[in-house]
Amino acid sequence: MSTSNPAPTLRTYAFVDRMQPQCAAHIAATSPGDVPLAGMAELYIEMAPGNEVFRAADIALKAAGVRPALQIIEREFGLLEIHSEQQAEVLASGQAVLDELGMTEADRIRPTIASTQFITNVHPYQAQLLNKWRKGSMLMPGQSLFVMEVAPAAYISVAANEAEKAASITVIELRAVGRFGRMFLSGTESEVQTARDAAVAALEGMHGREDRR
Repeated sequence: MSTSNPAPTLRTYAFVDRMQPQCAAHIAATSPGDVPLAGMAELYIEMAPGNEVFRAADIALKAAGVRPALQIIEREFGLLEIHSEQQAEVLASGQAVLDELGMTEADRIRPTIASTQFITNVHPYQAQLLNKWRKGSMLMPGQSLFVMEVAPAAYISVAANEAEKAASITVIELRAVGRFGRMFLSGTESEVQTARDAAVAALEGMHGREDRR
């Protein structure tokens, strides 16, 4: 029986320079690992096959002073999140992973926006439905709602963080694991529009290769 492993794929390599309060709080509330704080730097690494994330985590944690919030293996992919008060530590840790794998940042898959939805004056019933499974803040009736779907999934965390930097919005939900990542943001119509534009610009400005899966 052959024991050879397929070559690993770097699906996501996404650096966040300064975590915003709501994004940090959402990760802290849903993370099984170390709790991150607002202002920290973080890095998301998503690998395929999923088990490759164990190797990536081992390299990252031994290379620099970083701590993990997420080490998740799902059906197809593995996701690692590491963070630190020092950006240099996060960058050094990530570079160690790339070096060990024989890759560069350019080997990551470029994010693709699969869909967006902008809804004004959210109906009370829809707000109540969304609030049943959200893990962030409550969605209030009458607010505007922005929903974004992106692949690979982990890039949604970058989009959400840049949206929160740009506008006074509320983070309702973030899902960064699986085939697609999704975020739900709410606020006034003008603030949500600003957040939307910042999120789109952040993703469109990231380089990488095309996903051929």
